[in-house]
Amino acid sequence: MAQQVYKADQIKRQVLASLRKFGERVVSDLERGRFPRIEIPARTTSNIVYDEKLRQYVLGDKRIERTAKNIRHLRPFAQLLWIATFAKQLIQRGKTSTLRDTYYVAIGEGIDFEDQSESDEMIMQLESILDFPREDFHIFPEERASIFGDLVIEYSIPGFRGRRIDLSAHPDGFAIGPALTTAEFVRCGAEQVFVIEKGAVFSRFVEEGADKKYKAILIHTAGQSPRNCRKIIRRLHDELGLPVYVFTDADPWGVHIASVLVHGSALSAHIREINVPDAIWAGVWPSDIRRYKLPSMKLSDRDIKRIQEL
Repeated sequence: MAQQVYKADQIKRQVLASLRKFGERVVSDLERGRFPRIEIPARTTSNIVYDEKLRQYVLGDKRIERTAKNIRHLRPFAQLLWIATFAKQLIQRGKTSTLRDTYYVAIGEGIDFEDQSESDEMIMQLESILDFPREDFHIFPEERASIFGDLVIEYSIPGFRGRRIDLSAHPDGFAIGPALTTAEFVRCGAEQVFVIEKGAVFSRFVEEGADKKYKAILIHTAGQSPRNCRKIIRRLHDELGLPVYVFTDADPWGVHIASVLVHGSALSAHIREINVPDAIWAGVWPSDIRRYKLPSMKLSDRDIKRIQEL
């Protein structure tokens, strides 16, 4: 019987090869008696463009150089190399880490990060260099999104490899964490995906049997969707051909949540294919408030400012 080939294993090999290539460039410079240097895609707003082919925001061609020859670059250069080393260890050992835990491990090993935002920045720089999202080198945010519906998955992570689970088996939904994000889709009885901002709405949809009535997989984003959540939504659309419908509040924040799912975000412009360009914002629309005489609140100054930023 042929051994199951998991997509996660293929990605693992690709990321390790990319990490090796990155390390070899640094070693090559040292062996030639040169100061190591690396080029990093500039993640500035002026370098973010909309790619018509991919139908998402991506980084442009601008690059910044970091070199060990510049004393101001030495500290971030060393931080970046440590993050790359840590990522390699996670992949090789089949382990995962959160953004927060990565920061704590770094501090424990004497790496000079002022705070977590600084280590997060180095992780994003490594993403830009490798052209792989942090989730592919096993660094995740804290889990908060969840999924429920007629979908059977098969885990591909060590210790659970080959184990299958029906995502309609738990009324609270299953957390969209590292194991679920990389799992294989085995069987799907759903015909569409409902992406839901609010937990109360998600719970009501489950209680009312919306998954059965509309043959839908229900996904709760808990506000702005985490990247691993967006990744699983993209996979459901691409691999299973399921249309995606987004349900948010009829306020500027809900509009932005829907926009990120459809077009991507400036913060993740260096990551490809975690948006769904064909996703449809199903509501609640501001016009629905009048049409259905829904209760509403007056926009605050903060809301108005957010509208101007969109």
